[in-house]
Amino acid sequence: MGDHPIDRHVDRRQLLVGAAALTAGALAGPLGALATGEKAPEAMTRYGRIRGYHDGPVKVFKGVPYGAPTGGENRWLPPQPPQPWGGVKEAVAAGAMSPQNQPAPLAEEQAMSQTAPQSEDCLTVNISTPAVGAHSGKRPVIVWFHGGGFSAGSGNATSYDGRNLVHKQDVVLVTVTHRLNVLGFLYLGDLFGARYADSGNVGMLDCAAALRWVHENIAGFGGDPANVTIAGQSGGGAKVAALMAMPAASGLFHRAIGESGALLRASTQEAAAAAAKRFVDALGVTSIEQLRSLPPDRLLAAAQPLRLMWSPVVDGRNLPRNPFDPDAPPQSRDIPFLVGTTETEATFFPMTPLDSVDDGKLQELVKGATHANDADAAQLIAVFRRVYPGKDDTYLFQLLASQVSLTQESVMAEAERKAEQGGAPVYVYYFVKHSPVREGKLRAVHTIEIPYVFDSLAHSAPIIGPVTAENQALADKVSATWASFARSGNPDNPLVPHWPPFDAKNRAIMVIGDQWHAANDPLRDTRMAIAELKTRVPQPPQGGAPPGAPPAGGPPAGQRPPG
Repeated sequence: MGDHPIDRHVDRRQLLVGAAALTAGALAGPLGALATGEKAPEAMTRYGRIRGYHDGPVKVFKGVPYGAPTGGENRWLPPQPPQPWGGVKEAVAAGAMSPQNQPAPLAEEQAMSQTAPQSEDCLTVNISTPAVGAHSGKRPVIVWFHGGGFSAGSGNATSYDGRNLVHKQDVVLVTVTHRLNVLGFLYLGDLFGARYADSGNVGMLDCAAALRWVHENIAGFGGDPANVTIAGQSGGGAKVAALMAMPAASGLFHRAIGESGALLRASTQEAAAAAAKRFVDALGVTSIEQLRSLPPDRLLAAAQPLRLMWSPVVDGRNLPRNPFDPDAPPQSRDIPFLVGTTETEATFFPMTPLDSVDDGKLQELVKGATHANDADAAQLIAVFRRVYPGKDDTYLFQLLASQVSLTQESVMAEAERKAEQGGAPVYVYYFVKHSPVREGKLRAVHTIEIPYVFDSLAHSAPIIGPVTAENQALADKVSATWASFARSGNPDNPLVPHWPPFDAKNRAIMVIGDQWHAANDPLRDTRMAIAELKTRVPQPPQGGAPPGAPPAGGPPAGQRPPG
């Protein structure tokens, strides 16, 4: 956790609850299987046989390679297949995370994140399944891409634990770890020639390679390669958007879910090349051999003061166009899309106030978030006061900041452009369940929906608090709804009200909390006020993250980040 100022706000009891849950989960895994004498599950892949473990009724395989190590000669090159192995490979421990130096801005989230080991041998997946063997059935497959922008994170966060989702909903879950930051998105083609033409997108090519691995192997884990849903939150949602426009991923997935993350525009090749030159010049190297010889920590240290923001690159090859600009990608016209945000995304970031502010401070904060003058800021605040009567100034700013930058700026733009396409439907949600941690001050914070999607409440205590009957009932509904969408492309199921598709006329949105209700354009007044302000006030790049968010993935400085 370190000595970051926000660490002291973390409820120590919640972290102890989370640690206890992790211990219990570990005992239910490899050690639990040994204790019961039950034979460990095995499965065959194209590259060799693997042995996992039982987590209660679920079969789990961790750290399974879908690509070769990416260091040395393979650095900044497209992913290569793993080397086949003889015998049976143990798959009971999570693989390494991609080298990185950017912890989550929120201490509670960092408490659930993988912190070690780090390695360029990081192309691995975790698979959780009710049964193994092609004879065991054809279940929907959910492939999860982690958050952290394009800079940080891994597929091994504790909140991604799939035991309940897999067992209760009869799906197969795959979580993916891939290259990030300077190792995954540094475009070197202009500097070092055609061999490195793909270098600005190798992190996304890793994601496509994981989908190819799923397509070729998942039947042996009881999954249906013809029914694959890609899903992710925050940076994972941006990766989903990128995959929807990548030829390498075409035909490898059939539905898509983007939670609190979007990617309207990626970096231009020109901007990416300029950023790479700044980086190489700062290191003082003159050849690709010198650059490849440097350890990852030296590369990360050199990139940090340059404040480079990592993003896929529109290179005309791997990403031929911007994912969702000016319209939705034609490649994914027939892919059903589920997308949404949480009520107070902005409380995830340290510059968003959690404690009381007065009217003057609110005015100052809104001016900073919108670049409006005093009169325009006051007018926007007045709209939010009318729409949210009784809310204090802190809550009003959290709502406003979240809607200005993420809800309206990027995620809803994706939904609108997907709906305008006239192909497969798009379904939109707005998640309003509050967290009890930090005396409830985080409210419906960025990432709050993840434990409910995975039904991983016992592994997510730092962010959602102790398991209660109330939040378990919500997890039952959310996980069933996401699984229903993965199964059929329609989220409707007997546990929740009918969820109408989103369209330009009605703008139907499912409001998700302890009670669910579908509403037509529930944010209409604030949406229109924000849109009207932006027609009059020049807006700098936002990047799909609430104001105050640190660079978490996107084009080089001066270019528009993801969203």
